[in-house]
Amino acid sequence: MITIAVDCMGGDVGPAVTLPACASFLANHPNAQLLLVGQPAAFVAWPQVLNSVRCSVVPATEVVTMDDPVEVALRRKKDSSMRVAITQVKEGSAQAMVSAGNTGALMAIARYVLKTLDGIDRPAIATQLPNARGGATTVLDLGANVDCTAEHLLQFAVMGSALVAAATGRKDPTVGLLNVGEEVIKGSEVIKQAGVLLRNAANTGDLNFFGNIEGDDVFKGTTDIVVCDGFVGNVALKASEGLATMISGFIREEFSRNIFTKMAAIVAYPVLSAFKKRVDHRRYNGAALLGLRGLVFKSHGSADAFAFEQALCRAYDAAHNNLLDNVRERIAHAAPLIAGSAAPSEFKSNSTI
Repeated sequence: MITIAVDCMGGDVGPAVTLPACASFLANHPNAQLLLVGQPAAFVAWPQVLNSVRCSVVPATEVVTMDDPVEVALRRKKDSSMRVAITQVKEGSAQAMVSAGNTGALMAIARYVLKTLDGIDRPAIATQLPNARGGATTVLDLGANVDCTAEHLLQFAVMGSALVAAATGRKDPTVGLLNVGEEVIKGSEVIKQAGVLLRNAANTGDLNFFGNIEGDDVFKGTTDIVVCDGFVGNVALKASEGLATMISGFIREEFSRNIFTKMAAIVAYPVLSAFKKRVDHRRYNGAALLGLRGLVFKSHGSADAFAFEQALCRAYDAAHNNLLDNVRERIAHAAPLIAGSAAPSEFKSNSTI
């Protein structure tokens, strides 16, 4: 049995989304059980979930809101559903936790309660973005670390490789460093130094480094993993979600015009529908907080029940495939390189183009 702790109170909606998602998840995962963390009085409308033999309620008296400052969530709300759910992982009662709550609060509390793995300075947020090859590209960081050093980007690459290896079974997924050009002489000094470290890691067998890639490569699927700082990663994430929304709107608009566009849209509907499904960001919901001594997954705060169920599925797969052990092993193997990764600058130019 894989046990997942669920922060049922988090997100824009709370139990009205999280509990139906839990019910659907349990129906599709007979080897899973859930710890429903939150205020029991808010759960009474979903007896079909509460009465399941694979569900247990863990009471929590407080809720971290989406606009709570990190300090309030961390220091004042010590019995929040978010913190109690994370504590279940620390105590070994659950192998993973999922929350749709405040991202900053989730990262701060998870880091405080679980601590980071040896060799990791900062946890990173990693998720998948759909690509043209019919699969998905794993991108990190997506906002946890706006300012990163070259050493941080190396750590992200090692952790991202562990995530993809655990999820897909591929031992050496390819890693790309997001840059303004493919040439090694391009980019900021941090990016150039990160390139040095990643090439060194490739030479020692710690990474399968493809090289520098550009923004369009994320959606082409040029590499399995894309490494960048949190500012750039968050922009890419929001842009992809905006694109999916635009496509959905376009399809609806074409069906609502005149009789000729309606007829054309009907003919093209199977293709349009398949494309819409492929780029639907809800299917890729569930970002991993990598680098912690426990598995924590972040759902979008605005997720519906379908999207939140996908986050539960990602947490289940991570626990089932021993993601945490995989990350530990890769970090331990790369420890000498990470510890000595004060990369000398190979390039004197400050040009970013």
